Amino acid sequence: MFWYHNMTKHSYNSVRTNPNRLSWEDQPSTYKNYPNSYKKKKLNLENEEEDFLYHIAGLTEKKTYPSGEYYLRINPSAGALYPNELYFQARGVAGIDDGIYHYEVSSSSITLLHGITEDLGLEPYLGYKTAMKGYLFLVSAIYYRSAWKYKERAFRYCLLDAGHLLGSVEMAGLLKPHAVQIVYGMEREKLNRMFGFEEREWFLSGLCMAVPIQGQSVEGIEFELPYVDGSGTFEAFPLIEEAYESSTLLQNCHKSLKAPKFTYKKENLRETIFQRRSQRGFAEGAMTKGQFNYLMDVIQQPVLSDCDEEVNLYVVLNRVIDMPLGLQKNGRYVKYGDFAKKAGYLSLEQYSLSTSGALAFFLTSKGENYQALYQKAGIIGHRLYIASGYLGLGCSGIGAYYDDEVNDFVENDEMVLYALAVGK
Repeated sequence: MFWYHNMTKHSYNSVRTNPNRLSWEDQPSTYKNYPNSYKKKKLNLENEEEDFLYHIAGLTEKKTYPSGEYYLRINPSAGALYPNELYFQARGVAGIDDGIYHYEVSSSSITLLHGITEDLGLEPYLGYKTAMKGYLFLVSAIYYRSAWKYKERAFRYCLLDAGHLLGSVEMAGLLKPHAVQIVYGMEREKLNRMFGFEEREWFLSGLCMAVPIQGQSVEGIEFELPYVDGSGTFEAFPLIEEAYESSTLLQNCHKSLKAPKFTYKKENLRETIFQRRSQRGFAEGAMTKGQFNYLMDVIQQPVLSDCDEEVNLYVVLNRVIDMPLGLQKNGRYVKYGDFAKKAGYLSLEQYSLSTSGALAFFLTSKGENYQALYQKAGIIGHRLYIASGYLGLGCSGIGAYYDDEVNDFVENDEMVLYALAVGK
């Protein structure tokens, strides 16, 4: 996938010679709603399970601007375009009928798409031979929502945002509490057909928050859902479609079997999840060494996954009390100095974030499995959002940066996946 990554790099010249020109009349919808002929259930936040689902992708606040009304969500998205949709199977979950559902964000409802039985379900498509009690989540991408603005680079954002959504499930799962395992090795082509996506939507990943039901074998359920438009407008991007197809097959996967450990107070975490926001700038405030160590511990925790790729964490320390200025790689200094302005420049000259923030992060990888490594970067990014908010700090994800110049700065030739800034 180096070919796609290389073709979608930003440089100082490219962002000036190829600026995005938006066709506002073609702006896609960010909501997918199934017809009212499907059975829908409004989430009741007094119910523990439904409150858990709401804390994954619920609407949290409405903003009104001259151009219209915008709703903020629990999970972040590049440009607030939200290319990802969330589906899930519930089996043996209190208050929710066994079945396959779509999370309808616009109404905070779940839509029953198809029922399941004791011996039929989605489990085999995610690699499970036994019926699983709990949730099996599926994350898809309606890529034109992002491509409308970001063009060919949009597949990167679809994957990062999918990682944030997986991270959102992980964080909401701590409220139960329950460990989660990411599943990339699933039958995507079959699932895409069954759900009626017609090449305009694709599954990117799955997530298991369930336990085996001993002695209850299960076979793959078969169904064919009709196509439901999730964007309103559409334009094909052959490069993105080729990138998806060529990165679907997993190669030389390494399983991560160690569960992460997080230190938190449940009610404080719940409030942090609900109040998460992306910062637009920082006031050059400093953080403590203790806060820095907490953040690094959270984002370096393992990610349970059937295809774990190594992601390197570079962090520029701008303002951490009692710590030298410099650049760290995976928690160790690789060079000392004041690199605040350099970090701002590399982040597409967003100086109010990467220069004014206390920390600037750059995530890189040389892994083989593009979808898995990019979504892992999104999971790490989401952990950073939540951990920062938990400490009373702000965080902002930055998907645009000067790729090759970041490589020169951190002194590697890996794919640059994500940049983030944290501060006050």
